[in-house]
Amino acid sequence: MENDGSKAAGDAIARLLGVMAALRTPVTGCPWDLAQTAASIAPHTIEEAYEVADAVQRGDSNDLKDELGDLLFNVVYQARIAEEAGVFDFTAVANAAADKMTRRHPHVFGQPDDPLGKAARADLPVTWNAIKAAEKAQRAENSPSQPESALDGIAPGLPALSRAVKLQKRAKQAGFDWPNFAYVLAKVDEELAELKEALRDGADPKADFEELGDLLFAITQIAWRRGFDPEAALSAANAKFFSRFRRVETAVAAQPVALKDLDFNELLSLWTQAKAAS
Repeated sequence: MENDGSKAAGDAIARLLGVMAALRTPVTGCPWDLAQTAASIAPHTIEEAYEVADAVQRGDSNDLKDELGDLLFNVVYQARIAEEAGVFDFTAVANAAADKMTRRHPHVFGQPDDPLGKAARADLPVTWNAIKAAEKAQRAENSPSQPESALDGIAPGLPALSRAVKLQKRAKQAGFDWPNFAYVLAKVDEELAELKEALRDGADPKADFEELGDLLFAITQIAWRRGFDPEAALSAANAKFFSRFRRVETAVAAQPVALKDLDFNELLSLWTQAKAAS
């Protein structure tokens, strides 16, 4: 028998699906919502995911609830558009997620004597990767025209730093890796030297662009190999810069001069003070 929590959740989902259907109903629906496509909604979905992460980082539970609702609404939106096109609906999306998680957790959902469940209980990461590899092989079998690669399944639309981490980790799992961390640091030094050379030459902006990308890609390896997320590291640096710059602005506001009118030494002095204060 369905418990009260499950029923309430089911009712809430049904209500949300009804709201979406009303918004997308021709003539009576919202003109803006009716004009949207999967492609036009996708950037909003990405933005909402970032806002969820921001609420988590700030520890704001009320905001997190709202942002999760916005993200769920975007999932419902995409499912509705697909349903209208006769491709799939929200039920198929939810079932696909439940099926995948059930399949990947044989130690939780399998029979006690299930060999895969026993393997997962003994070494979950290895079993998890084996299950994903089997899923990947099945997809390749269903799409034989697409050549198989160790890098398959890493979405091109991911944030660049996050995708760099996934590409590098997947390549490492396939056996393509540096012998030790010293090689990673040496690669960063190499890419930095090549960027400096390209900038000194100044003849080809495309070369500058390419060398900068290579340096960022190499730096990303330092992050995940040391156990932290480069996106989180850059976010922390952004927050630190924001805080220090606001201190500089506050200090300048007490003076009869605009920030843009200060010379470099004056700005450097204010920045040093802001660093010390933070």
